[in-house]
Amino acid sequence: MREINVAEITSAVAEMARRANVELPADVVDALRSAREREVSGIAREVLDQLILNAERAVATRLPLCQDTGVAIVFIDLGQDAHLIGGGLQEAVDEGVRQGYQAGYLRKSMVRDPLDRSTNTGDNTPAVIHLRLIPGDRVTVHFAPKGGGSENMSALWMLTPAQGRQGVTDAIAAQIAAAGGMPCPPLVLGIGLGGTFELSALLSKRALLRPLGEPSPDPDVAQLERGILAAVNQTGVGPMGLGGSTTALAVHIERHPCHIASLPLALNVQCHSARHMTAVL
Repeated sequence: MREINVAEITSAVAEMARRANVELPADVVDALRSAREREVSGIAREVLDQLILNAERAVATRLPLCQDTGVAIVFIDLGQDAHLIGGGLQEAVDEGVRQGYQAGYLRKSMVRDPLDRSTNTGDNTPAVIHLRLIPGDRVTVHFAPKGGGSENMSALWMLTPAQGRQGVTDAIAAQIAAAGGMPCPPLVLGIGLGGTFELSALLSKRALLRPLGEPSPDPDVAQLERGILAAVNQTGVGPMGLGGSTTALAVHIERHPCHIASLPLALNVQCHSARHMTAVL
């Protein structure tokens, strides 16, 4: 059994909170540049140029990529042979968020009472933690600040099995077309397919952690990802909703077995500022 003091988790979360809000991952920047080369609309190319410039300026100035520095979403893969000591996990993560958002001068967006906007917690806590046990003695912490504009455009459906692949594609494309420019495209779409009502939503958010554009290892799922990406880009919404052929940069699907009478489908929409960072302890 390997002991890990939760203070290490606090330190890692604080560092990732500061950096993830400033440094857009290289795979996202590369995808924006590739999209710019393929884009047929002049206005869309100008928008993509501005997004790329924004990413460069954020690093140079150490200022946030976006004024919405999001809800602190933290995925923790806890090795079953690791023993956390020194305090509680939620408290350790929240302290990291508190330190990181304070030191980075990042906007605090969390309200304690969902029905009362005057109850801002003042430090962007509490974090939303998704914990799973895995083999080994390491702790992997994924930090993904999630902005409200894209999160608000997410959706969940309980489709009928008869709707099948076409129904899945149609639901996603219709949702993105209706959203227009509100989630700040070009987007990364995380999709949870199967499982149950709640599991499909969790799968859709976890799918956003995959390296951008890396296809599913399952050929059938990878084909569905390509089909949905094509359908979404055919909507013509384009960068920031101003038209063009680049409405989404990538579609990532996580699939799970489900009940014979169900077809759960969840969509987690991520804006062009697809921020996330990982630490292994």
